[in-house]
Amino acid sequence: MIERIVLFKLKEEHCNDAARAEFAERTRNDLGALKGVRSVSVGVPADEASEASWDISIVVRFDSMDDVRRYISDPEHRAYVDGYAAPRIEVRKAWNFEV
Repeated sequence: MIERIVLFKLKEEHCNDAARAEFAERTRNDLGALKGVRSVSVGVPADEASEASWDISIVVRFDSMDDVRRYISDPEHRAYVDGYAAPRIEVRKAWNFEV
């Protein structure tokens, strides 16, 4: 199994509890519906140190790296990233791990 871990620092105007909650819900719904995605977990900072660096954590699970590659280029994923997430994000980091 592959876990794709993504961290987002949101733009200042989206750095509040309501905006984070909306972002988390939208992310769960949009990404969880995509083909090849086994599961999606979305988190918000649990302490001040985490909140100072990141606003949203996402873990998306796949069966294989081929599924990850298809996911990244999936038109529905691109619509989520380009149309919803990108306008709200200041910094994005992503990594893939085999578990």
